[in-house]
Amino acid sequence: MPYYQLLPARGLLRVTGPDRMAFLQGITSNDVRKAAPDRALFSALLTPQGKFLHDFFILADEEGLWLEVDSERRQDLLRRLKIYKLRSKVTLEDFSETYEIAALFGDDAFVALDMPPEPGRARSWGSGILYVDPRLPALGARAILPREGAEAILAAAGFAPAAGDAYDAHRLALGVPDGSQDLTVEKSTLLESNYDELNGIAWDKGCYLGQELTARTKYRGLVKKRLVSAKVDGPLPEPGTPIRRDGREVGEIRSGRDGRAMALVRLDALDATGLTAGDARIAVETPGYVRLPQPSDG
Repeated sequence: MPYYQLLPARGLLRVTGPDRMAFLQGITSNDVRKAAPDRALFSALLTPQGKFLHDFFILADEEGLWLEVDSERRQDLLRRLKIYKLRSKVTLEDFSETYEIAALFGDDAFVALDMPPEPGRARSWGSGILYVDPRLPALGARAILPREGAEAILAAAGFAPAAGDAYDAHRLALGVPDGSQDLTVEKSTLLESNYDELNGIAWDKGCYLGQELTARTKYRGLVKKRLVSAKVDGPLPEPGTPIRRDGREVGEIRSGRDGRAMALVRLDALDATGLTAGDARIAVETPGYVRLPQPSDG
């Protein structure tokens, strides 16, 4: 049965004006020119040194762009966008109190929506927008709906409310990071966090903030750690808890729940046994969508 879960931790910003595409194109990691009413994107804003600041989904309609963002940090994102705005003819607005964000997942979710499981496939849905998660279709779809009546629309489409934090557990089972829950602001890089495999980087778009260092990291093979999934046997460690092998630190725990967590782990420890974090035993599992370097890659 398909389920929906409202995501109060998500917010919504609006970018309008004749320079909106060029403005975001010059500062974000994906090719904003590809955003269209039928295609959503996943992208990030980096420091000039290529470190993570924010990530978001980009959606387009005829009048402007929508950014689905981390609600708790949206004011910081707005502040940074205004800094880079300069003379660009764009208007930035916050619509987080007007719209509800929902995740749609589970068996037959795409059948109920009559949508193919194609990353980023999007279309209007009444007064809102419906789109397949551009990171990984296995995550399901997402909907942006007017706050009033959102749950009735979802129920009418055949979706039942999910219990507890079912969607977050679904995300963790797939090994997909969730923004600043799993990345450290001004420290993490997109490549160690799997944003390449999650369709968050356009390698052929030209310059953007942090592009030079992101490209150098990729082409020189400088990634030494990766965010992966981990089974936790024992009490769930707090985010930031070191992961150790024979007393040596080889990674750290990030977000988690219900015996599953994201973990940033050194490449040379991904196949290791005997890992611990706090009082728990850790078994690392590389998500199926992740492409690890092979020995022949140098």
